[in-house]
Amino acid sequence: MRQLIETLRDGAASTESGNQAIRTSAAEHGADLLRQGFTIAQVVHGYGSVCQAVTDMAVQKKASITTAEFRTLNQCLDAAIAGAVSEYRRGRDHDVSERSTERLGVLSHELRNHLSSAMLAFEILQKGQVGTSGSTGAVLERSLSGLLNVVDRALSEVRLEAGTQRRALARVAAVVEEVEASAMIEAKSRGLTLTVLPGDYELLVEVDRHLFASALSNLLQNAIKFTPLGGRVCMAVRPAKGRVLIEVSDECGGLPGGKTEDLFLPYAQKSSDRSGLGLGLSIARQSVQANDGTLSVRDLPGHGCVFTVDLPAAAPRTP
Repeated sequence: MRQLIETLRDGAASTESGNQAIRTSAAEHGADLLRQGFTIAQVVHGYGSVCQAVTDMAVQKKASITTAEFRTLNQCLDAAIAGAVSEYRRGRDHDVSERSTERLGVLSHELRNHLSSAMLAFEILQKGQVGTSGSTGAVLERSLSGLLNVVDRALSEVRLEAGTQRRALARVAAVVEEVEASAMIEAKSRGLTLTVLPGDYELLVEVDRHLFASALSNLLQNAIKFTPLGGRVCMAVRPAKGRVLIEVSDECGGLPGGKTEDLFLPYAQKSSDRSGLGLGLSIARQSVQANDGTLSVRDLPGHGCVFTVDLPAAAPRTP
């Protein structure tokens, strides 16, 4: 605003130098708005509000605005918008590129770890010295299951970002039983007891089945990962006044200090176990929200926590 005042005061002779100063200042403002999470439309709208405020004040003060002054005002605003938007886009593109590189790096790292374990187990089994029912077979099974989970998360993330959800009626119990199969393998390999209560088989939801299954799978994987040897993990489904509630409880010992909402941030890993991408809970929440539901967590200090998926129940369609 100070630069705008100086440009209007000095007249057209200093308009070009004033515009340059405005562009530089606006670029810093655009970068700051990006950091604060504003959209590019809000950036442009903000400068439009400046023009409106100036003209409104002129009317209130009964001050006339000449054609030359109005032209200068618009030139300054154009310069400011151009500077702010250019820097906003540059910063946004840089952030996207940086996040994509980081995401690809950790994804590749996790895939390589699972593949290395699977190849090692396969080589031992190929020699015929051990049976597939032993610990080596369990390593291979767990590694392949891990690969499937990583790929599933990646596909879910792509579908969420692309907005390619395809909703249809789904029986909750059927989806729960589907994710139970792979989760049971993981729980058994870690020495845990997994209990799944699928609820009424007639309970329906209208969801993107892939995203819904991915959310439940990620919640079970998270519960299994942080429950110690000999512990219990449970998934239970129940109706509640036109809603369907799916609760996943564990015995992780309670949530770590800090805000529980931080658990759902991408790459957030709140325990000493740093395996995985730290994307599971973030993708789970996004998947549930994409199906018009909510995902929340309740802490049970000293014992564990309960994650609750809340979705609107659907009525069966008449043929």
